[in-house]
Amino acid sequence: MTKVQAWLSAFRLRTLPLALSSIIMGSFIAAFNHTFSWIILALASLTTLFLQILSNLANDYGDTVNGADHDERQGPQRMVQAGLISPKSMLRGIVILALLALASGVCLIYYSFSGFDNYKFLVFLGVGFAAIIAAMKYTMGKNPYGYRGLGDLFVLLFFGVIGVGGSYFLHSLHFQWDVLLPALAVGFLSAGVLNLNNMRDIESDRQARKNTLVVLLGLSWAKKYHYFLVVGSVFLIVAFLVINQGTIVNYLGLIAIPLFIRHIKVVIHASAATDFDPELKRLALSTFIFVLSFGIGLIII
Repeated sequence: MTKVQAWLSAFRLRTLPLALSSIIMGSFIAAFNHTFSWIILALASLTTLFLQILSNLANDYGDTVNGADHDERQGPQRMVQAGLISPKSMLRGIVILALLALASGVCLIYYSFSGFDNYKFLVFLGVGFAAIIAAMKYTMGKNPYGYRGLGDLFVLLFFGVIGVGGSYFLHSLHFQWDVLLPALAVGFLSAGVLNLNNMRDIESDRQARKNTLVVLLGLSWAKKYHYFLVVGSVFLIVAFLVINQGTIVNYLGLIAIPLFIRHIKVVIHASAATDFDPELKRLALSTFIFVLSFGIGLIII
């Protein structure tokens, strides 16, 4: 494997559509309320991509240093653990991505609020710093929160509430409480992808004392939690449409339900790591389709 291939593998490109789902969802809702901006969408998407790649690099580094990634671990190969990227080079990459995310984020909120002289700019700047720290602290540093069963909560917060609600606010410059429903829907599905990852890695995580929610709950309860996340996301979207008196066309997003049903059937019978791993990509893609179809149905006149 070449250096370029190793870095592309470390970027984990298959995770990027899921990361973009929250920005796309918030932008569709802004379009529904006639406050959409293409520039906001572009800058928010760029910032989110930088943050997701930053998180992936930090995870590669942190899990290797803390022993969660080792030769017996199932799933895709990790670059630092495999010796294809040195720890020093990975740290340098983490710093570069953090700076890129910060620069892109500053441009985003500067454009949205038309300058620096605005308390909202400072609030969102603080949120941006928190997102960068959260991306790194999942597995890096002393006492990373991903090793204490808090990963799902942070995913729900940053991929759901902040990702969707924050992007909607940057478009519209105001907040609506009903936006929390699709925000939580995307957050639930994003937490579902993390839950799949942790079900796949349950044995190696136990050995490394990485106490993910799956390790704490056990596989049986983790599956029940997974069903709640997937089914709950659909109910949240339906609730949003009911509140906003959506027409039949607005329910277009529900065409993704067969994908979720197939996914749940696979998870019900899954037991080995090889059963869970393909579902990571499938659930991420299903989420992306769900968001796109919902958004298109939302803005059809």
